[in-house]
Formats: sequence, structure tokens, C-alpha cells
Amino acid sequence: MRWVWIDTFVEFSSGKRAAAVKNVSLAEEHLHDHFPGYPVMPPALMIEGMAQTAGILVGEARDFQENVILAKIRRATFDDYAHPGDELRYEATVESLTEQAATTAGVVFKNDKEIGRVDLIFSHVDQASQNLDLPEENFVFTENFVNLLSDFRCKANHNADKP
Repeated sequence: MRWVWIDTFVEFSSGKRAAAVKNVSLAEEHLHDHFPGYPVMPPALMIEGMAQTAGILVGEARDFQENVILAKIRRATFDDYAHPGDELRYEATVESLTEQAATTAGVVFKNDKEIGRVDLIFSHVDQASQNLDLPEENFVFTENFVNLLSDFRCKANHNADKP
């Protein structure tokens, strides 16, 4: 099973910037154990939400031709927790993009207030150019992730058609 830590994109500028939201809900199992009686969204999962937002941004910039793998967390700082009922917004900006890698800078907001920064480095893994025993299919950009971007584009096109 693949966990998706973003609900929808709210902004997407190819190769430049993306924003996604995650609505934190007590219906999510991980909140029942972290921490009992005081449920919070663990910072590690907020980092993963940012990695998914930025990773899709980086992958789309290269037409999803390679697997984009999180190589390094350059910085991850948080000033607050998110609780059930909060909306998280992940804003990712591409700083650099080459054939081998990409760097992104990210800001995490909780209910429109900045609570964290997450800067990441991604590596591009192309099965044809590597001597790695990896699956031939794109194992990073599964249908779930690609559908998030497709849904955003469909909504954006639908809104653009309205007078």
C-alpha cells in the first residue's frame, strides 16, 4: 500500500512551483497512536507531504520519464504541530533542475500560518542508465500521484471555461 500525504493540488506551475493541501482528520489511523489523548500529525509525515508535493513538481517538469527519489533532506524545521481539523498547505519551489537531480525549497502552512520549512534534494533514477536492480516501470509516480495532478488540471480547465 502506498500512503498519499496530500489531498489535492491548489496551484501548479510546471517546473517552477506547486502548492498542495492536506486536511488533517481524526479518521486517519496514525493520529490515534501519535500521541494518545493528544493527536498530532507527526513532522515526519509533513516532510513526506512536502516530498510528495515537490517530487510531483520535479517529475512533471521532466514528463515523468524517470523515477524521482528523495535523496536528502537539506532542512526540516517546524514551529508547531498540526491537529485534527487543521489544513496543511505545502508550497514547493524548484531551485535547480538538472538531468541528474533537483533541489526544492518548501514552506509548510497550518491554517494559513507558516509552521515549517522543508528543503529537499531529489535524484533522477533512469533504469536504462543505471546498473541497479530496479523495476522497469515507474515505481515512484503511481496512478495515485499522477491522478492528483490530473484532477487539478481538470478543475483548472473547468474553471477557466466558466464566464
